[in-house]
Amino acid sequence: MGLLRYIQINYRGIFRSFYFLVALIVVLVFLPREGRFKYEFQKGKPWMHKDLYAPFDFPVYKTDAEIFTEKASILKGFKPFFRHDSLVQEAVIQQFFTEIRPLWISYINNNRLNSRYNQSQLNVIFGKFEKEITTAFNNVYKKGIIDQSESIQGSTKTDMELSILKNNVSYDNQYSDVYTRKKASEYVNAKIKAFSSSESSTFKAFWYGVDAQKYIQPNLLYDDYITQKYKNELISNVSLTKGLIQSGERIISQNEMVTSDVYQVLESLKREYETHISNRNWFVVMLGNALLVGALFIILYLFLLSFRTEILKEDSKTLFILLLIAFMVAISSYVIKSGIVSIYVIPLVIVPIFIRTFFDARLALFIHLVTIFVVGFFVPNSFEYVFTNFIAGVVAILSLTNLYRRGRLFITVAFIYLSYVIIYLSLVTIEDGTPFAANGFVLLWYAINALLLMASYQLVYLFEKIFGFLSDATLVELSDTNLDLLRKLAEVAPGTFQHSLQVANLAEAAIQRIGGNPLLVRAGALYHDIGKTVNPLFYIENQPFDFNPHKNLDFTESAKYIISHVTEGVKIANKAGLPQQIVDFIQTHHGTSKVKYFYKLHRDKFDNGVDDVHKFTYPGPRPNSKETAIVMMADAVEAASRSMKNITLQNIDELVESIIDKQQLEGQFNDADITFRDITTIKTVFKKKLINIYHARIEYPDNK
Repeated sequence: MGLLRYIQINYRGIFRSFYFLVALIVVLVFLPREGRFKYEFQKGKPWMHKDLYAPFDFPVYKTDAEIFTEKASILKGFKPFFRHDSLVQEAVIQQFFTEIRPLWISYINNNRLNSRYNQSQLNVIFGKFEKEITTAFNNVYKKGIIDQSESIQGSTKTDMELSILKNNVSYDNQYSDVYTRKKASEYVNAKIKAFSSSESSTFKAFWYGVDAQKYIQPNLLYDDYITQKYKNELISNVSLTKGLIQSGERIISQNEMVTSDVYQVLESLKREYETHISNRNWFVVMLGNALLVGALFIILYLFLLSFRTEILKEDSKTLFILLLIAFMVAISSYVIKSGIVSIYVIPLVIVPIFIRTFFDARLALFIHLVTIFVVGFFVPNSFEYVFTNFIAGVVAILSLTNLYRRGRLFITVAFIYLSYVIIYLSLVTIEDGTPFAANGFVLLWYAINALLLMASYQLVYLFEKIFGFLSDATLVELSDTNLDLLRKLAEVAPGTFQHSLQVANLAEAAIQRIGGNPLLVRAGALYHDIGKTVNPLFYIENQPFDFNPHKNLDFTESAKYIISHVTEGVKIANKAGLPQQIVDFIQTHHGTSKVKYFYKLHRDKFDNGVDDVHKFTYPGPRPNSKETAIVMMADAVEAASRSMKNITLQNIDELVESIIDKQQLEGQFNDADITFRDITTIKTVFKKKLINIYHARIEYPDNK
């Protein structure tokens, strides 16, 4: 029963812990299961550790460049395989003469040559032609007609060697020694023309009309299966190693320079070491990863618990942060394992951009640090990678202000790319002594990284809809007075609209002084009285001089109409799809205060014996943030200032002090994260703004 009671009381905290646990498991899935080499080293830098001896026998692996060069050398002299088809020759010759004989007979008949030549003479002439052309066909097919398929067209050269499979026996030949279809056709057609020249001109028209090209078919067919099989065998026989280091052999001494050869030996040792550790102690490796990542997640949880409790109270915000971290770790791990692109392409800086957009700079920096620390567990040159992305993240946080402004993100991305370039060139200069040793491809990867960051603006809108966030860009859009709701407010309740504008100005000026989101305050202030579009004449700012519907109502009915603008406003806002953050301003701008005017009249009428106070009380809730509290203050102060008959500095001072003090005394700000110092500052701002609005002056003494 005790455990069940504990779960019932702390179920939200348990669920939050479950989110962190799931995120931890997801991250661990994508972390490498190989052990980590315990030494850090860089080519061209001194070995900063103690003398290193080989702990076991291990091979020295070739570099990728060496393997590539060796494979290219082997493939350079590679001979593709062509299979000889002996049936093609006979079939082609038979088809040729099968189609030519009817044409010969037709030619003889059409030209009445059978009157000049007897059949025996004609047979002799055609027989000589048949013998000559058959010999020509046999000659080209004896050498072979190659199949110039798309798979080999790009590789065929006059000096290229071929392997010809004839009766499963391979023969080497030169590409120049065989015919292409074009050359074979030219050869046979040349023989036809030569034959026509040696015979009577009577038949020349016929011979010239014969074209052997359409009959030529290759008899040397490209064998892709055998070619690829043999090619793969050659490549697979390329050795990946170029030496052996025996156990106990000294590899490098302390402070010795890490040369290219030594660097390759160290890389080979690192590879074998991590493989050995993984094979023997993979569970221990995973346990170590779990402890390290778990420590980061615990620190993240404690940070949120200490400084951002409002995030832990909302599941959507917690899930968004954890999913963002897990996704960046997953994509980084995939890129490293697959080798499709460079790790420098991964836009890790998108993490602080999103967090800065939806939350604040302090949280953005912390989440960014957690993310790059986790990724730093498995990326090569982890220190340089973490350092570079840390600086880029700080640049993004500092430069990403006013995202709603056109071109702001472009400027931020430009600064980020510039920071990448400067840091990379600085590191290259330190390592190689000159910035000109920089790899141009790395700069290209960083450029692609920057281009990917440009997509963050579009993703902001998507995340807003999925997780219920509210960005500055959306707040600017909501503050447009040409939107349907605000335009209707201006048309139906013009007095309320002007009141809302003044409240927005007062609240925005105050929030800028104490710190907060001025765009949120302005948008909330513009919509806080949107419910007055229903029955607008029941509110004094919209009433004509000679009309007041409250004259015919009792006090409780009047209070009901006044209070209803909160509930009606919530309905209108939800129907229009306004964000919950804006709806909060509508719900809280009166808190749990009373409709004091009608409450006082009702109380006086019944000689203080009234017991139905709830009929005159707003439903609440009370303001739960600085922004909503400021709008509550500004709303009350602005409305009261309109009823002042004698506007003086003293009267304004007393009005502001009394209204806000009463709200504070009623406990309206108890749920908001606002201090006494903030309230004092707000009062000062309100007084100055009201003086400017009403042009209040000091009263001059009478000259009597």
